[in-house]
Amino acid sequence: MYKLAVCTLLILSVTAIDVTNSVWTSHDQKAFAQIKQSGWGKFILNFGELHLSTGGILAELNSEIAKLIDELDEELAEVHHQYTRRTDVHNREVTRLEQEIQDKEREVFNAHDFYDNVLIPQRDRFAAQLEQLQENIAQNRKTLNESTVQRAKDHAEFEAQVAEHNEAIGAIDESLQLLSQLESPSLVQIQKVQKNLTKIEQSLKRHSTFQTFIKTLLEIAVEANFADQGALREILTAFNNLRVQLVDSLNQLTADEAEAQKDFEARVIQLNQEHAEFQRAVIVKTAEIEANANKIEQTLDLIDVLHADLDTLNGQLQAENDDYAFATDVYNATVAEYNKELNAAHQALDLLNQPRFTDYVKSQLKGAF
Repeated sequence: MYKLAVCTLLILSVTAIDVTNSVWTSHDQKAFAQIKQSGWGKFILNFGELHLSTGGILAELNSEIAKLIDELDEELAEVHHQYTRRTDVHNREVTRLEQEIQDKEREVFNAHDFYDNVLIPQRDRFAAQLEQLQENIAQNRKTLNESTVQRAKDHAEFEAQVAEHNEAIGAIDESLQLLSQLESPSLVQIQKVQKNLTKIEQSLKRHSTFQTFIKTLLEIAVEANFADQGALREILTAFNNLRVQLVDSLNQLTADEAEAQKDFEARVIQLNQEHAEFQRAVIVKTAEIEANANKIEQTLDLIDVLHADLDTLNGQLQAENDDYAFATDVYNATVAEYNKELNAAHQALDLLNQPRFTDYVKSQLKGAF
């Protein structure tokens, strides 16, 4: 209807109302000037003049023009309705997008928080734990090596002491054999016994426990009269006592060595068990480090995706706001244009119903004839 009216307006515009006609007052001329600024106002005036000049009835004219104004009102109401619908859609879309943006921002925050406060500290903790395990393994092997070296040294010392004791016991046995066969010992035999004592002294020189006893025995052997059976028995008793002490010492050395070897073997088992536990712990910790690294990579990828999603949502929200702003500008401009045309239409209708307009049309008809 609006397009048809515009076409009619173009046709009727060739008939222009002469506002300089003497019928019009200066006030009317100002009203005409305002109405002429509106296409609908000019159309109504020209349409009214044509209708009345062709014998039309004013009431019919008012009815037709009222219909046109009603159509304009309906079109304006439709504009309001469409904009209201667009506003409802906009509000729902903005609410949805803002909620999704809020949810996505929460996901981004949680992902960053998980990365910064869980994965990175976990990575550093795992690395420190692995380093500690490796240090424990190194210390374990070092301890085992040191214990093995020390055991070898202690065993070598034990064997040396066993050899010394056996040598001393052998010398004592030889001396006892010689002394037991003496009734009137010769100088050579006496010198042999004294030589054995010197040998015993040299063999046991590191053992301070026996030094005083051996020194006393040497003094007795040097000063004793081997022909004196009492002195001889005293020397034999001294040799036997020394031999008993040496055998006891040798037995103690052997027992201590056996205990030391037992402790060493138990220590080796313990160290090897600890080493195996450390190795298993390294395998587990290495797997945890690998899992942590994979989780870090996945989380960083997720953060990138979440940021991209957030950018998309913000872009959609901005596009919706821009589109709605444009729709609002169009709506405001359209409403303003409709209000302008409606106001001019009402003014034109009021003017048509004034007697001066009818007089003006009559004067125009008289002038034509």
